[in-house]
Order: sequence, then C-alpha cells, then structure tokens
Amino acid sequence: MAARVSAQTQAQQARRAARSFDVVVAGGGLVGMALAYGLARTGQRVAVCDGDDSAYRAARGNFGLVWVQGKGSRCLPYAQWSLDSSRRWGAFAAQLLRETGVNPCFVRPGGFELCEGAQQLEDGRRLLESLHERDAGLDYEVFDTAALRRRIPAASAGLAGALYSRNDGHANPLFTLRALHEAFQALGGVYLPQHEVTDVIPHSGSFTVVTRRATLETGRIVLAAGLGNARLGPMVGLDAPITPLRGQIMVTEKLAPFLDYPTLVVRQTREGSVMLGDSAENVGFDDGTSRAIMSDIARRAQTAFPLLAQARIVRAWGALRIMTPDGLPVYEESPAHPGAFMAICHSGVTLAAAHADLLAPWMAGGPRPAVLDAFTTARFHASALSHHV
Repeated sequence: MAARVSAQTQAQQARRAARSFDVVVAGGGLVGMALAYGLARTGQRVAVCDGDDSAYRAARGNFGLVWVQGKGSRCLPYAQWSLDSSRRWGAFAAQLLRETGVNPCFVRPGGFELCEGAQQLEDGRRLLESLHERDAGLDYEVFDTAALRRRIPAASAGLAGALYSRNDGHANPLFTLRALHEAFQALGGVYLPQHEVTDVIPHSGSFTVVTRRATLETGRIVLAAGLGNARLGPMVGLDAPITPLRGQIMVTEKLAPFLDYPTLVVRQTREGSVMLGDSAENVGFDDGTSRAIMSDIARRAQTAFPLLAQARIVRAWGALRIMTPDGLPVYEESPAHPGAFMAICHSGVTLAAAHADLLAPWMAGGPRPAVLDAFTTARFHASALSHHV
C-alpha cells in the first residue's frame, strides 16, 4: 500500500511539475514569440499560451517592414528604440537562421517614402530634419524625381521625389514567426496552441494561469496577447488602453524584380510577389475588406509604379492591428502584482530584435532598460490629468 501511495504521489508531483513554469507568455504572435524566445535564452522555463487560428492576429496585417524613418516625432525615445532594434536585426536574423535553418529573409538596404506632391515631400523633410537634429543617428536623404529614378528606374516620373533612410529594411514576417517558434522550442520552450488564457489569478509571488484546456502555475507572466490584453490586464492590476485599427493588404502575382527597397506602400518580396498596403481604419472588430480602401491602395501603388497597372491581384485581406491612444508601445510591470508584465505594440517586426535582446532579459529579472520610461501607461493618466486641470 505504501508503495502505491508513493507512486501516486510521484505521479501527482510530476504532473504539477509539467504544469509549472518560470514564465508564461500569453500570446503566440510576433511580439509574444520574440519575448518567449528571449526569455528562453536566459535559461527560463517558458510556456506560450496561444489562441485559436480564428483569433484576431495583428501579424496577418503585417507588411514586413523594419522601419525607423519618421517614427518618434512626438517621442524621441520611440525613434531611438526603433533604431536600436533595426541595428540589432541583422544579428538577430542570423542567429535564428543558425539555430533553425529558417531564413527570416532580412535585408537592410534602406527604405523610401515616396511622395506624390511637393508639399508632402517638404513636410516629410522637415519632420526628418527635426528628428536628425535631436539624434544624429536618425539620418536621411532627400531624392528629387531624377535621383529617385536613378536608384529605382521603375518609379514614376510623376512623383515629386522621395525620402530615404539607411536605417530601414524588411523581412518575411511568416518566416520570422516560424523561426521564432522553432528556436523557442529547441531551447526547451513549451508552445500550447488552442490555450487562450481565460483567467490569471495572482498569489504572493506567483500566478495561476487558466486556459480552456489547462491550469498552469508560474512565477511570472507576460501579457502579449494583442487585443486580448484589454481583458487580461485588469486581472493583474494593469491597464491596457488599446483599440483595433484595421489595415488592408493586397498581393500581386509574382513579377520580375523591379524594387530592391522597401517603401510604405509597395514592397516586393524575395519570391517576386508584390505587397500593396498602408491603410488604417477605425471600424471596431471588423477585419474584412472594403472596395474604397482597396481602390485607394491600388491607385497609390500604380501612381508610384506604373508597371503595376497590369499586375493581377491574387490575394486581398484585412486584419486588426493594435493601437494605443498615442500610437506608442506600452511595456509595464504591475505595481500591484510584481512579476506580471504587459507588452503592447503595433510594430512587431521592427521591434522583434529589441524585444528578444533587451525586453525579455528585464522580464526575466534583469535590469530595466531606461528607454522604457517613456512607454508606461502613466503618460495617459498624466495627459488626462493635465487636460482636466
């Protein structure tokens, strides 16, 4: 009898150990997986609780840009955070390739913002100049039409010119996500699909995480569930001021190479297909498409590159991105329940390297990067207070 009880006790202890982690990450998109990968690299035992395939996923609306140009006009630390991540991306992509054999297809040739009119070009130049004056690393160039066409012969002669930043690049977001999953699991990480988090119960120094299929125990929890953070944040004393913002994308058939640089409206992939996009709509939780927006996306793409007039569209879709009131990220630890963290951002590709290299070590118990001071929800409360006064 004693032997049987001992065996049962050992089995129960084994089951509890299998359900116990150092960190649980809620959300398996680009933000959640970059953090989970970074946490696993620190030696933490990490589980990722992901939702169903039908969940709203910002990654579906991702253009694949690693973009710095023009960011931070009202908050210089955001430009610097993006620049730091862009500089880290080469080593980040190379490490993922070494560890998994999956190539994120990252290149950093610089990026162009194409300008249809002279006023758009001048307004953009002034913005970039103001950023450059505050941080010399945020450098840029202005191309007139002739100079632009020497660099990109397929560009329209009707464009007023373009703004160029050597800090910009692009990657394949799907390959990046796949590489993150494989690298994370190779480090011993546990990925739990169809385990949307339904409840988080704080204890003294730990948390119980409840999903539809399991109950997990963890010392720390990271909320990186996109729009789901609005529901999960209050469970650990955190505010998640986010709203959905729809973006629509079209993809053409494969074309002969004509565009070696990423732009905000057109991006040719390594495979030859061309992504057309750059739209933002406040339409609630409607992730569909609309004829008016698609027509405008097509018009701008054709205006920039006349050869696209004959290209066939093979896919079109909409997706919901995550947006805070000021468009900046939120990275915060709960003051009420230390060990509970929240990460909100709409630049999951651009910031992936910084999330893995800098944010994850902090969430594992390391020092907090000073740049994060600009990205707490305190800024919203201070703004509301000053407005009230």
